[in-house]
Amino acid sequence: MILFLAGTSDARALAVRIRQAGHPLLATVVTENAAKSLRDADLQVRVGRLTAEEMAALIREKHAYGVVDASHPFAEEASRNAMEAAQTAGVPYVRYERPSWVYDDHPRLTVVDSYEAAAEEAARLKGVVMLTTGSKTLDVFAKRLLHEPGVHLVARMLPRKENMEKCAALGIEQKQIVAMQGPFGPELNRALYRHFGVDVVVTKESGKVGAVDEKVTTALEMGLHVILISRPRLDYGTVYAEPDKIIRHIQQWKGEDNRDTTGVSAGHHTS
Repeated sequence: MILFLAGTSDARALAVRIRQAGHPLLATVVTENAAKSLRDADLQVRVGRLTAEEMAALIREKHAYGVVDASHPFAEEASRNAMEAAQTAGVPYVRYERPSWVYDDHPRLTVVDSYEAAAEEAARLKGVVMLTTGSKTLDVFAKRLLHEPGVHLVARMLPRKENMEKCAALGIEQKQIVAMQGPFGPELNRALYRHFGVDVVVTKESGKVGAVDEKVTTALEMGLHVILISRPRLDYGTVYAEPDKIIRHIQQWKGEDNRDTTGVSAGHHTS
């Protein structure tokens, strides 16, 4: 069995292909909503966050012979835990990283390397700031921008109860919330930007599959400012952006003595 970290829409398709290639797997996800789509594909799923120690214990319990990390590009903690767990359990690890979105220089596009830097740049630009970065780091932006003169915050996120509760706790009012399930096409992005009178869009470089290109391109075409948060820089060791290469790579795991970490598992790093 393979332990599979699923965190994106394309991860589900990869999981199905891995199983079809003869590798049973256990997928781990954070939310019940994410689990449903995997169960619909008749995949075994575990719901809930795991520490590195818990993940290592699960690897041993399930006799997993490898870890495939297909978590979201910004799920830095999950990837670190997966690499540490694989190393602790003595099994190989490989990272599936959805392709990055290649963007051109643009005078209204600012690329930053952290949420804090994005909040500072939004405070400098002023106006109506639409966050499309999810709820996990909402507190970073709320703390910096909610009471910043000349800034009006609008937060776009998934329509989950816990997200609404978090907004309420942070002081983000209902009229400042767009609770919708994406990804969105150019027409809906344009309509939302116009409806809220958006001046600045804050987003993450989560890849073309995550529709970041349409979100950014539409905003720039409308003359808006875009703050793009670059991906975390982790040394994953072995990384592939193509599902076929992932499958070819893990074929060598089956039947190997996975307690020997001198092969592909030597690429575990947690930088």
